[in-house]
Amino acid sequence: MLKRCQVLLEEWQQDYIKNTAERYDQSFSEVLRIFLSQGFLYIIPLMHHEYKSTISGKELVRMTKKAANPNTSQEEEHKLISRLYFEARKAVEYRLSKVKKQKNNKR
Repeated sequence: MLKRCQVLLEEWQQDYIKNTAERYDQSFSEVLRIFLSQGFLYIIPLMHHEYKSTISGKELVRMTKKAANPNTSQEEEHKLISRLYFEARKAVEYRLSKVKKQKNNKR
């Protein structure tokens, strides 16, 4: 489910996201969600070495290039984005469970 959020960005961040959205015919919001998901998949395994995503760094690069390729069908592009969101959500849920455990252990 999508929820509306107000986000304040630096001008250079906004410029890059807008440029990317225009180049790949995506909405600003979609590009922001993709970038956030890629960031989650990158940083969470670095914070929790035991967490293994099914999408490696190399696979993430491959998926990004494939989705950006004009010869990739919209259906395939949507599948790649859906997989990215699914794996990012699993990583975030893992991280949140660890944060919750740490909080409970401090009590």
